[in-house]
Amino acid sequence: MTTTAVNTAPEVVGFDRVSKSYGSVRAVDGLTLALNPGETVALLGPNGAGKSTTLDLLLGLKQPDSGTVRIFGTGPREAIVAGRVGAMLQSGGLMDEVTVAELVRLACDLHPRPYKVSDVLSRAGVAQIADRKVDKLSGGQAQRVRFALATAGDSDLIVLDEPTTGMDVTTRQAFWATMREQADQGRTVLFATHYLEEADAIADRVLVLHRGRLLADGTAAEIKAKAGARRISFDLNDTDTGIDETALRALPFLTHLDLSGATVRIQSSDADATVHALYGSGLYPRNLEVAGLGLEQAFVAITEAEEARNR
Repeated sequence: MTTTAVNTAPEVVGFDRVSKSYGSVRAVDGLTLALNPGETVALLGPNGAGKSTTLDLLLGLKQPDSGTVRIFGTGPREAIVAGRVGAMLQSGGLMDEVTVAELVRLACDLHPRPYKVSDVLSRAGVAQIADRKVDKLSGGQAQRVRFALATAGDSDLIVLDEPTTGMDVTTRQAFWATMREQADQGRTVLFATHYLEEADAIADRVLVLHRGRLLADGTAAEIKAKAGARRISFDLNDTDTGIDETALRALPFLTHLDLSGATVRIQSSDADATVHALYGSGLYPRNLEVAGLGLEQAFVAITEAEEARNR
């Protein structure tokens, strides 16, 4: 007789009908969600979607107008004081007139479960600039130092707000390799990003916020499927004298059209019907490709559809 294991681990983060307003602006609107141990979760949303306010509420930097925020079953402040949360914010958190090593050592000294300073410096890729003054760092170097501060001790939840801003490609790859190691060790990683390719490649789960509400929640593949559209791209025949944009826009189930030279890119809610009509229109496409939306296109399609419903 076999038994199925049931995950009884408590949720890492719980938002229960959380709202936060600034005057007449509702930044977070009845948000309910839960994060589980070992997940790597991307938080996406257009500017003004409520991402930063959500992270501020999670970290206890702001208090909700209504609803509750829990981390490991306690309030944010209690979890942070216990050393269970490491955070890397977009700005702030760096003292002037101290070296990188001095700042990291301070963070380790303050953490209830600290790592060795040398290990933290090495993992964050800042060992070679350990003796440099913090106010002399480049933007990418400052981001790596913020990462060092967020991982100065054995925290169970790591919260990252636009973590790779200012990093070059090589540094970004090394950063995410380190984050994958953290998740593999059972830690939960929550990151907000504008780099949707990072969310697609890194996240186990994607949350899409819009006007302070949770618009979509699932794997990157599920978010793409939710958009309900596919991409069609092709080149027009060399014998064509020009692109008949009117004919293209008349194709059925068209949701988006982009023209670039002789290349046509379409988004369609019924790709089969659109392609059938394309051949029937007298146009002769070459190099025809039909594929699912990428995460970026799906994100745009979902948020634009929501905007249209709110008009």
